Amino acid sequence: MENLVFEGFKFMALGMGTVFSFLIIMIIAMNLQSLFIHKFFPEPMPTIPGSTPKKNNDKAKIAAISAAIQHHKNVKG
Repeated sequence: MENLVFEGFKFMALGMGTVFSFLIIMIIAMNLQSLFIHKFFPEPMPTIPGSTPKKNNDKAKIAAISAAIQHHKNVKG
């Protein structure tokens, strides 16, 4: 009877070891594939139209923000 239990544990360990080994190999393969793809096919950097700040609107923005803060303080009490 003990021999059957020992054989069961052996097969369980063999099966779990096989699955664990497969998962480790799969993770390594996916990481290598990711490195390969990013090295030879890099993603282009997206350009946002109008992303350069305009100097002439800075004073107007500061005035609007200051007015909004002042209005919020007055309404709040």
